Amino acid sequence: MMYPEMRMRRLRQSEKMRELVAETRLHPSDFILPIFFDQNIKNVKTTDSMPGVKTFPLSGYEKIASDIQSSGVDSILVFGIPEKKDAVGSGAYAKDGVVQKAISGLKEKSDLLVIADLCLCEYTDHGHCGVLDDDGCVINDETIELYGRTAVSQADAGADIIAPSGMMDGQIAAIRRALDDAGHKNVPIMAYSAKFYSAYYGPFRDVANSAPGKGNRAGYQMQCGNRLEAMREIELDVAEGADIIMVKPAGPYLDIIREARDRFDLPLAAYQVSGEYAMIKAAAQNGWIDEERIMMESLLGIKRAGADMIITYYAEEAARML
Repeated sequence: MMYPEMRMRRLRQSEKMRELVAETRLHPSDFILPIFFDQNIKNVKTTDSMPGVKTFPLSGYEKIASDIQSSGVDSILVFGIPEKKDAVGSGAYAKDGVVQKAISGLKEKSDLLVIADLCLCEYTDHGHCGVLDDDGCVINDETIELYGRTAVSQADAGADIIAPSGMMDGQIAAIRRALDDAGHKNVPIMAYSAKFYSAYYGPFRDVANSAPGKGNRAGYQMQCGNRLEAMREIELDVAEGADIIMVKPAGPYLDIIREARDRFDLPLAAYQVSGEYAMIKAAAQNGWIDEERIMMESLLGIKRAGADMIITYYAEEAARML
């Protein structure tokens, strides 16, 4: 049937009509809010490159949780900035580490679902995601043993989900084994399966103070143009025991999200990273775009591509709008 019999605009006549036939919908339960805790501060602080994103001291957990949940968001991803750093990132797996303290405080004062980011980059004095050899390269197998120790310490603190982001080979198997051996068989792993070597991470590194001192992370994060390799990475993580898979960043990699959704039946997360957020904020502050519309359109696009859950710094704002 063709025009004039077929008129596609019939189902676009009103807001109620458009809502009735909407194919993709967002809900507050889709969102995970990244949240930062700093062992070195006594008051909440912000970072210029991430407008509106707060870094919290290790206190006030009940209010922090209440403010988040009042928006409709119930899931958070916790990052930490330690008091001291060293060559092996020992603060990442310390029982009294910043993330461990934050998780414990949040679980004691709220019923938030707490996901623990697991990596060493915020805790090493060189800024890389693992232990380095004499040539400055990350030693894979020694690093994943430390990832296992970190996962256990985070689960002991009360983390509901462990989310390893280091992109080491075999990290999911090592973490699953460590968790199981420590009695945490029911703690799921959210794998940063397809994490690309991206320029979109810059503002995050400002907040977390985690930029590499020398070199870069191209030796372990994925090349931006490698679609097939991304599928292989996800496949390996699934085989090693991942419960949730992830694509990071989200917006520039919608094709990867779509293919992952078509090929794998695990829950799929996508991380709208700091650079994506900061660009929208900067353009809005200059009056060039409608921030609310761009925010919702970008999130809808990620959901439409196939993500079941979206990690985003806009979680609270978007949830309140919904």
